[in-house]
Amino acid sequence: MPESREPASSTARPVLVVDYGAQYAQLIARRVREAQVYSEVVPHTASVAELLEHNPAAIVLSGGPASVYADGAPAVDPALFDADVPVFGICYGFQAMASALGGTVEHTGTREFGRTELNVHGAGGLLHEDLPGHHPVWMSHGDCVTKAPDGFEVTATSEGAPVAAFEDTKRRYAGVQYHPEVAHSPYGQEVLRRFLHEVAGIRPQWTTASIVDEQVARIREQIGDGHAICALSGGVDSAVAGALVQRAIGDRLTCVFVDHGLLRAGERAQVERDFVAATGVRLVTVDARERFLSALAGVTDPEEKRKIIGREFIRVFEQAARDLQAEAGEHGQHYDYLVQGTLYPDVVESGGGTGAANIKSHHNVGGLPEDLDFELVEPLRALFKDEVRRVGTELGLPETIVHRQPFPGPGLGIRIIGEVTAQRLEVLRAADAIAREELTAAGLDRDIWQCPVVLLADVRSVGVQGDGRTYGHPVVLRPVSSEDAMTADWTRLPYDVLERISTRITNEVAEVNRVVLDVTSKPPGTIEWE
Repeated sequence: MPESREPASSTARPVLVVDYGAQYAQLIARRVREAQVYSEVVPHTASVAELLEHNPAAIVLSGGPASVYADGAPAVDPALFDADVPVFGICYGFQAMASALGGTVEHTGTREFGRTELNVHGAGGLLHEDLPGHHPVWMSHGDCVTKAPDGFEVTATSEGAPVAAFEDTKRRYAGVQYHPEVAHSPYGQEVLRRFLHEVAGIRPQWTTASIVDEQVARIREQIGDGHAICALSGGVDSAVAGALVQRAIGDRLTCVFVDHGLLRAGERAQVERDFVAATGVRLVTVDARERFLSALAGVTDPEEKRKIIGREFIRVFEQAARDLQAEAGEHGQHYDYLVQGTLYPDVVESGGGTGAANIKSHHNVGGLPEDLDFELVEPLRALFKDEVRRVGTELGLPETIVHRQPFPGPGLGIRIIGEVTAQRLEVLRAADAIAREELTAAGLDRDIWQCPVVLLADVRSVGVQGDGRTYGHPVVLRPVSSEDAMTADWTRLPYDVLERISTRITNEVAEVNRVVLDVTSKPPGTIEWE
């Protein structure tokens, strides 16, 4: 089994985000990083000794769905407050912190969910000083702190929370009942920044340049004089991982690009032209289009399609690796390292890092064959997607790669509802290209997370084109807005843009006579249809 390194961490001491089951734990970690401070997510089951093994610069206690006085509810070990580490509590973490320090948490019968008015007391303390005396925040609680622990100054209240914020700057403790990490709390990021920089005294050193320098040093230390292979998909993750390793070891990296025939229009050329031009990397392209089409013939079940595509990709890549090994052996060399674009959310959600959940089963961290004889190099393992994009820009990768919309590994194969055929792929490629062209022309690329175009290949609808009756396929536009793809909302595209996309698709793609819009959020729907 390939070796997997622990999540790379900054040379600076991390801020630990203790996850009490909040849907926003990863978002809190990202917000900490936006304040230029490195962070990691850890489970609430970690003991105080385990937390302190990280030598944390501070600890943030996240929100969560439990009630602090319910049987079995996760609690904060009071020993944490003997460790001389700054602590910041959010929502449930705020209540758990108050309870552990001798404050009072009660179920008063008054609940607050959603937009709530925060009333700042006096000067507002260090966290709320000079902010508006009344401003909106995002609440989500049934219990509330009714009495702050000794030594704490109450700095804000709300209608349903007699203690909505408190701080003890001498001991470097603070907390808020609301969620500062969400955009609905407009001053939340400033409050979080003040805790990190001013209360905890952490210097803002987590920058894009520092990430590049640190990861290049780590890669050189790991690989030494060895050689590495990178499976390049054309997506931003593998491209940035490959670019980082190429900067570290130069021509001792070879990138392998497998064209499985399920790509969008122009993507192979983009990789072969733009990525190579920007990095100078050695690229080997394997044309496996016929192999994948043959394997997918007659298959309509989406999970079976995913498994086939994954299986065939591994087989093709393994053969490419064997060919490279044979070529290198003639020169007395050997490829010992495999580069992967694993991101921090992949690590946390797959249960392979310090996070608590095991949500996804086929990320890079869990999908490799047992006998693949490489040591993994994962330079993005500590990063979120937005950080990866910034690193890509720092490395000089073109905009077309850095801000490419997320694209699933199985490609267009899971955007065809029904059997995947060469003809159906061409139809979907054409419709997808039109949608992307019009979104780019309208300047909307940065306003949407992605816009999958789905071909309902097993569905036909009646239409009228050229004064004649047609019986064509519908396509679905699925524009979504998201920060991390864990939740998403459908994007309200301007009607004139939707009109141009629909008109062009039905005029230029003969097999399509109907364009429909998916207006489902996630949850309940997923971003992809399959």
